[in-house]
Amino acid sequence: MKIALMDSGIGLLAAAAEMRRLRPDADLVLSSDPGTMPWGPRGPETIVTLALAVARAAAELRPDALIVACNTASVHALPALRAALEPGLPVIGTVPAIKPAAASGAPIAIWATPATTGSPYQRGLINEFADGVDVTEVPCPGLADAIQYADEAAIDRAVAAAAALTPEGVRTVVLGCTHYELVADRVAAALRRPGHPPVVLHGSAGAVAAQALRRFGAEPAPSAEPTGTLTVLLGGDEAPLPEAALTYAEGRLLRGVGAVR
Repeated sequence: MKIALMDSGIGLLAAAAEMRRLRPDADLVLSSDPGTMPWGPRGPETIVTLALAVARAAAELRPDALIVACNTASVHALPALRAALEPGLPVIGTVPAIKPAAASGAPIAIWATPATTGSPYQRGLINEFADGVDVTEVPCPGLADAIQYADEAAIDRAVAAAAALTPEGVRTVVLGCTHYELVADRVAAALRRPGHPPVVLHGSAGAVAAQALRRFGAEPAPSAEPTGTLTVLLGGDEAPLPEAALTYAEGRLLRGVGAVR
């Protein structure tokens, strides 16, 4: 089994690590083009063009499924990706975990890029899955870029700024950008409030990895001995995992198992 994941940058690491845990025998292809990021501020047509290039690079290695591990690409390019690649290659998009976060009816916050915050796409998900729930949309300028380049000081500043915009009574937060899941522990720490229970964070990595297996007709098969390979494509060319990726637990997990091409 070969599963490809695509993103502008290293935001795909969270879903790739989940896939590795679910199917340690799966061969993984990570396709990104960090030289063109961030995609969020770009126009929809440009995003479609960039996403198609990254996806086609992965498709050349003949994976069994492609995970679009990027909220921006899922918002703007998913129909074009499916039109270009399906039915031969199943394409699985990423949806922010608003539905499970809102299930209790308690107030929630959605941390997302400025381009996604307030977008018709996100507002549509809120109307569909969180109708009647108190929702605060929190823009996080610069956070994805800071995570991409492992800029510790910039991560701290961006997380602190977003935490300051999150109402004190909110104890459930949706991580609406795949990059953010790589610093979930720092987000939780920034949102810790004396006298309040710990914040509950909802990401999309686990759900999208499980959905990819369902689309492929496979079941989770965890094992103690990972055997799958890892192929990294940067701008369509094979490369090692970026050094910045190895600063995160997910990147170290992927480097430490299987063969790396």
